[in-house]
Amino acid sequence: MLRFIGRVSPPLLNVTHFTNAWVVQQHQFTFTCGVNQSQRTRSFAVSQFTMSKPKVLVTRADIPQKAFTMLEEKCEVDVWKMPSPIPRDELLKRIPGKDALYCLLTEKIDKEVLDAAGPSLKVIGTMSVGYDHLSMDEIKKRNIMVGFTPGVLTDATAELTVTLLLATTRRLFEAHSELLNGGWAKCAWSPLWMTGQGLKGSTVGIFGMGRIGQGVVQRLQGFSVHKFIYSGRSPKKEGEELGAEFVSFDELLQQSDFLLVTCALNKETQGIFDEAAFAKMKNTAVIVNTSRGGVINQEALVKALKTNQIRAAGLDVMTPEPLPPDHELTTLPNCTLIPHIGSAETSTREDMATLTATNIIAGLEGKPLPARLC
Repeated sequence: MLRFIGRVSPPLLNVTHFTNAWVVQQHQFTFTCGVNQSQRTRSFAVSQFTMSKPKVLVTRADIPQKAFTMLEEKCEVDVWKMPSPIPRDELLKRIPGKDALYCLLTEKIDKEVLDAAGPSLKVIGTMSVGYDHLSMDEIKKRNIMVGFTPGVLTDATAELTVTLLLATTRRLFEAHSELLNGGWAKCAWSPLWMTGQGLKGSTVGIFGMGRIGQGVVQRLQGFSVHKFIYSGRSPKKEGEELGAEFVSFDELLQQSDFLLVTCALNKETQGIFDEAAFAKMKNTAVIVNTSRGGVINQEALVKALKTNQIRAAGLDVMTPEPLPPDHELTTLPNCTLIPHIGSAETSTREDMATLTATNIIAGLEGKPLPARLC
């Protein structure tokens, strides 16, 4: 017969490791054994094993709360507690020993950051569909998983692309300024005052017939567009189903009345819209970019707009970002600028945030990432 009369003594051993490591806690117990009215006291050790939480660095504090809640249930979260991008020196200081990184396109994750992180870093979740801020070659060398957020921002960005197209072609920002500065009162209802271009009967070109490009074509179907054309690496079945014709890049430049840029930024597309490209476009053409600023050579664009090589441009993305308020682009009346708000729709941003958290948690648990880039 055993009768427990002991107590737990202070731990004899307490060793902790962070990633996929056991926490070992050894406690001392005492019991009394009664046999034939004689008693002997024995002691024994019991080891308790529990898993430590993996550590995640979140690079800003103003992501939707639901994503934080998801991470905090599974992880030890270190967050840069400011509603602004984490400074470079803070990123380098905080990343060592982390198992995962939750970042945005404002953080350049390159060799320096990855070296600072060390071998513990297993997963990167970026709250974006673009990944030009990630040094993919360096990441792949280290076998780090990367999750991103394709699909969830398609509708919002396609809507914004159409919005920016209409605002640019119908000169909405110029008209608003005229209302504020007294120009409306001075125009005396001039028949050609503030006139713009309509989409009816036009040729609309798409550079990059991915999800967003397809979404733009779908939304423009009701505007009596004469013809949709697109260019990219190869023809796409989805483009054919939407009634769009695949053409070469030069043909896209030469034929488009409105040219919408929705491609990814990579080595092939970096600066592809340069001086030579603008020279091939119609002088009545309008270009709209909602992809990445680096796709367009901005010096060449400024020149094309100032010399009326093309009629107008609408940009949601620029280089650098944020664009300095005194940048030459801001002085051009035929350039409509908005501050990279393509996916800035409330439910879309929440979905992007939670998908990023889901990607990170899945990677840390050894499960497939719902949206894995590599």
